[in-house]
Amino acid sequence: MIEDRIAIIGAGVSGLTCGVVLAEQGYHTHLFAAEPPEQTTSAVAAAMWVPYDAEPADKVIPWALASYEVFQALSRDPATGVSMIELRQFCREDRLPIPSWARRFNARSDTSGEFTITVPLSDSSLYLGYLRRRLAGAGGQLATGVRLDEPGDVDASFNVVINCAGIGAKTLVGDPDLEPHRGQVVQVEKLALPGAVVCDDPPLMYAIPRTNDCIFGGTNEISGDLAPDPKVTAAIVSECSAVLKIAPPRIIATRVGLRPYRKSGVRVEADRLEDGRTLIHNYGHGGAGFTLSWGCAQSVAAIVRRIRDR
Repeated sequence: MIEDRIAIIGAGVSGLTCGVVLAEQGYHTHLFAAEPPEQTTSAVAAAMWVPYDAEPADKVIPWALASYEVFQALSRDPATGVSMIELRQFCREDRLPIPSWARRFNARSDTSGEFTITVPLSDSSLYLGYLRRRLAGAGGQLATGVRLDEPGDVDASFNVVINCAGIGAKTLVGDPDLEPHRGQVVQVEKLALPGAVVCDDPPLMYAIPRTNDCIFGGTNEISGDLAPDPKVTAAIVSECSAVLKIAPPRIIATRVGLRPYRKSGVRVEADRLEDGRTLIHNYGHGGAGFTLSWGCAQSVAAIVRRIRDR
């Protein structure tokens, strides 16, 4: 009988995925979060599998590849909100080299420098709910409206605390390396697109078709401002429409999220609270929260096992 009681701070994709992995391994798992999953940064994310805006590559790529395998399996069940989609990535100026990780999946390039690859897409409007149901099915619990000043504020009955606070980790653990990379996206009506289109050149542009809508993006700037900018909304819709060669579609909503980018790299490691309890960090995923979620959760579970077996 596993006796560890695990508290996870945060209910975005990282916190929920860690909760699922640990609860399904038999741990008493309880998530504490200020906001419910549908109000987190994860809910704003386009959530396409791409190792974007996260470092270092030698850790990020293995985590991403581990997650790819899980997402590919989940895509066989429509109820998960995960599907496999063709991604066309291009540059406006220089020829775009195919990343080494993309070659594993038979990425195809053409004479213009574009390349296409089939990747998982997690429709966050469906996928977060799937994770929440799976967590509950494994006996995990979720409490929202809980605001903690520091990890040690978690009730002492939990002997392991996992920090999945995203950008909130900046104040929760006082990490000066964490900075908010503001992303504004526009939710538009469903479009009959053959796949996703992405350009990382300025201005950043992506169009990602989902089950009931399409996500146009976007921005990536260092800012903590969560207020949508109408001028940015207009620019995003104009650029995406021009690239897709369509009339501007009907706008459903505009949303802003803060990608938790960590200058010294994604942090997945064991630590200690002042009272001696185990603290495990899992944050700083930048724009790759969904992409790294399963790989990082598996690493967190491995740390828990090592500590338990000592």
